[in-house]
Amino acid sequence: MSSVNVSFSRLLRVLVPFIASAGSSQITPAQNFWKWFQGNEGALFDFEKDRDRTFDRLSAEMHKVDPSLTFEFGPKQNGHREFVISADGIRSAFPAVEALFAAAPKLPRWTFIKFRPRRPPYDITYGGVSVHAAAVLARAELHGATADITLFMPGYSDSNSAYTAIAYLLLDQALGEYDVETRVGEVLIKPAEQAPRNASALSALPPSFDRLFVSR
Repeated sequence: MSSVNVSFSRLLRVLVPFIASAGSSQITPAQNFWKWFQGNEGALFDFEKDRDRTFDRLSAEMHKVDPSLTFEFGPKQNGHREFVISADGIRSAFPAVEALFAAAPKLPRWTFIKFRPRRPPYDITYGGVSVHAAAVLARAELHGATADITLFMPGYSDSNSAYTAIAYLLLDQALGEYDVETRVGEVLIKPAEQAPRNASALSALPPSFDRLFVSR
């Protein structure tokens, strides 16, 4: 009987630490990120004082959650600041954005936003090409579960890939990152002079785009 007791006690000594470890929740990469964020909140809120170093450190911490994640800061307004968590338009990184946003703490000076939000389109210069947002026209047509969008851009040349990059940047501004990746199908770019009469200003695209999905 004593030998049985000894074996059982040895078994408990082995199992108890394992059971305790299994029962404890592990810290997720998202939780680790927010722990770091809170510990560096002052430097992040005033990132202009050391922009490059702060952004490098922030990027490194976000990439521990997912290598595709990126960020945007809003301007200081009444002692508050927006922090945007973005997948940089990469659909496979969307779950990481959702997880990071869900784990965000409540901090008085911050508003956390998941995915780049809709904003009034602004002029873009990229790859030596400048496009005035106000001169861009757009047309959206529903095809199945998504909408195909045609952008009509002044000076467009299909031999210059910069126009394609600018088109997607403009769409991200107008429709927001999430809708561009989940509800936009084909994106076409044509010269401004080919715009039909029913094409609208890029700034008017969001409401017309949303109306396409109202009845779905």
